[in-house]
Amino acid sequence: MDANAIYVLWLRDLKRFVRARSRIIGMLMMPIIFLLGLGLGLGSLIHIPGTTGSYFDFIVPGIIGMTLLFTSIFTGSNVLWDRQFGFLKEILVTPNSRASIVLGRILGGGTTAVLQSILVIAIALLLGFQISLTGYTILAVVFMALVAGTFIGLGLTLGSLINDFQGFQLVTSFFTMPLFFLSDSIFPATVLPKAVQYIIYINPLTYGVDGLRNALTGTGTFSIWIDLLAMVVSTAVMFAIATYAFSKTQSG
Repeated sequence: MDANAIYVLWLRDLKRFVRARSRIIGMLMMPIIFLLGLGLGLGSLIHIPGTTGSYFDFIVPGIIGMTLLFTSIFTGSNVLWDRQFGFLKEILVTPNSRASIVLGRILGGGTTAVLQSILVIAIALLLGFQISLTGYTILAVVFMALVAGTFIGLGLTLGSLINDFQGFQLVTSFFTMPLFFLSDSIFPATVLPKAVQYIIYINPLTYGVDGLRNALTGTGTFSIWIDLLAMVVSTAVMFAIATYAFSKTQSG
């Protein structure tokens, strides 16, 4: 691992995020619509069986997971931009390992995704979201980083295999919507049909959202440690896959 290469790529993504204010606003619009429409709108009509909390408090971790999913997976488009403008060629001719390059991109994209998610939490707090402060609350940041790492790895894999923007957008849309809706982000898995539950339980976003729910509200379907283990494994697997796919990519 080359620490300098990792740092440079992390700093590059962070600067791009800070300077693109329109991008920040655009990425926050969908979470705000979901918070207002589903959380506050339909939330007053929905009661979750077996719980005493509000639907709004239940759905906020799901909206955070959605923000992380969409922001992270579209980070893979940076590979296409870098290929088009020649920056990818400059990276590939350096002696830095492919693992260092992928890790730098994951850390950079993960930092920006976590920052956006913190903004979503701040907006949710203004709308009435109640955080249950416990010793596990700090783990919310860990879960956000792991969710981001998993799906940035997926985005980098797709960006390494696909050569055009239209194809990338179509393929990522094919992944993002099922990943989001086939998790317990919107409704608890326990109230859904058994066949759907089996699909939900193999979806890494399920454990990321459930971990966030455990950390922020003190309730969840699984133990917070099961959620943490599942996310660590999924992040490691996607990092390995992304590294392999990036090592096979072409510079132009």
